[in-house]
Amino acid sequence: MNVGVVGNPNYPDLGAFLATLQQKASSVGIKLYTEERIQTLWPAPASDGAPPPLSDAPPGDLDCLITLGGDGTLLRGARLLNGADTPILGLNLGRVGFLTTAAPDTLDWVLDSIARRAYTTEPRLALQSAITGKGAKSGRVEPLVLNDVVVHKGGVARVLRLKVSVDGDEVAQYSADGIIVSTPTGSTAYSMSAGGPIVVPTVDAIVVTAICPHTLAVRPLVLPATAVVTIQPIPPWTDEVLVSFDGQVGQPMQPGERLEVRRAARPIHLIRLGPEGFFKRLRKKLHWGDLSDRTRK
Repeated sequence: MNVGVVGNPNYPDLGAFLATLQQKASSVGIKLYTEERIQTLWPAPASDGAPPPLSDAPPGDLDCLITLGGDGTLLRGARLLNGADTPILGLNLGRVGFLTTAAPDTLDWVLDSIARRAYTTEPRLALQSAITGKGAKSGRVEPLVLNDVVVHKGGVARVLRLKVSVDGDEVAQYSADGIIVSTPTGSTAYSMSAGGPIVVPTVDAIVVTAICPHTLAVRPLVLPATAVVTIQPIPPWTDEVLVSFDGQVGQPMQPGERLEVRRAARPIHLIRLGPEGFFKRLRKKLHWGDLSDRTRK
């Protein structure tokens, strides 16, 4: 079995954890492949040395991807797969890790479950974006995202004027700090912080949420997953406009360009271990409905 490993090198003792992972993976017949940014953190070649890079994995023959970190590491791992059907298992080394499904102290269980394929997968809607229009080079296709695509202002914090359309039909011109287009998975991330709704991951939908809109007449929109959302900056608010993908990589938009966001051709698959469901994760990790600070009088 071939398993890829993506990790956040900023976590302390990641090297020690990789050594343990390598030893235990070998004992259950798992061959590991590593992303290059953590290749030097694996054990020195006293035995097998560092696993080969992900680029050496047989095309289409990666059975699983393990991400070591928090939600950001999982999102980066999803982009590295670039639309492949490889399922992702997030092992949380951070604080919240809402998308992850395991912790370091469950490593034996994780590897045994992977080796036996004793897990379930959740297909998650992903978004594909393209920047088109004046100056765009034949439509720049941007990275696949699991959480959200955000149009916002670069440099000095200023309100933008943005025209938003759905399937070619103009919704409105927004005066706001930006616009978030999110998946159901991303509805518990930036969109939620900006006042957007929480959408159960099994719902086929796209959410459009304005960031700090300069009006009381704007509310988040929940659209069918088939919708194509177009966002175009309106002159003279077209300078230093940026598009961010999952909050990790970005691209400037030039005057005259527009962003088109649509459902990706294939979903991203997240591995789940055990019976924990979405609402239990809400209660456990986001303290949904937590009334523990209230005492009965």
